[in-house]
Amino acid sequence: MKFSGKIKKMISKHSTPISYDIPLDNNLIPISTFLDKIIKINFLNKIYCIECNREINKTFAQGYCYPCFINSPRTSECILKPELCRAHEGESRDMEWSEEHCLKEHFVYLSLTAGAKIGVTRATQIPTRWIDQGAVQALKFAKTSNRYDAGCIEIQMKNHISDRTAWQRMLKNEIDKNIDLIKLKNDLIDVLDDNYKQFILEHESIVNFEYPNILFPEKVKSLNLLKVNYIESRLIAIKGQYLLFDNNTVLNIRKHTGFQISLEVN
Repeated sequence: MKFSGKIKKMISKHSTPISYDIPLDNNLIPISTFLDKIIKINFLNKIYCIECNREINKTFAQGYCYPCFINSPRTSECILKPELCRAHEGESRDMEWSEEHCLKEHFVYLSLTAGAKIGVTRATQIPTRWIDQGAVQALKFAKTSNRYDAGCIEIQMKNHISDRTAWQRMLKNEIDKNIDLIKLKNDLIDVLDDNYKQFILEHESIVNFEYPNILFPEKVKSLNLLKVNYIESRLIAIKGQYLLFDNNTVLNIRKHTGFQISLEVN
């Protein structure tokens, strides 16, 4: 089977294990059904902005041309730093967009990827956000009515818990099994300012995730299609937004959003 087109981030479905599709133009490639198969990926030396579809030489913020990176509401500062959101004050690159994305319910959550981390996501992005990060467990911590308040809670917690994923350990499936997310949540509530405790969620359950795999690598080396434009390796696992191959290389699909590729499965 051979497919070609502009690649987009993988679409996941919370099943056991998680199922993945890779969008290539209008086709959905059921990549998680190809475990233990030889995957051939050829970069066709064309990249397109996922916002304006203009052909470009490189992407910014995983898929955008520079003008769209500077101007699009999808690449606003608050996407990476929710505490910088000002939509609740009427300030935004695009208020109509912000009303749909920033002024909606948000969750602050705890997840277990390799170690524990804290994060923020829109309600509509659960559980996709957790899966994209390669979490094996996740727990809702707080719910707010906008992105800014969720970001403020996250900032408070950064002195006590990381907001980053140790991606290499996550891909090697090196999980700290001593972490209890329920206990961690209770510990963090104790250090949260009183004015934020109104947002805390009670009686939430831990959500578990299993990823399609034959085995996980002992080492990982990230591939860049601008440097290595052809890949031919056996697929051994999929986790987060990564394809993992039997030669210890991994490909971050989301990082290559907008790249024109061909994909062949043997």
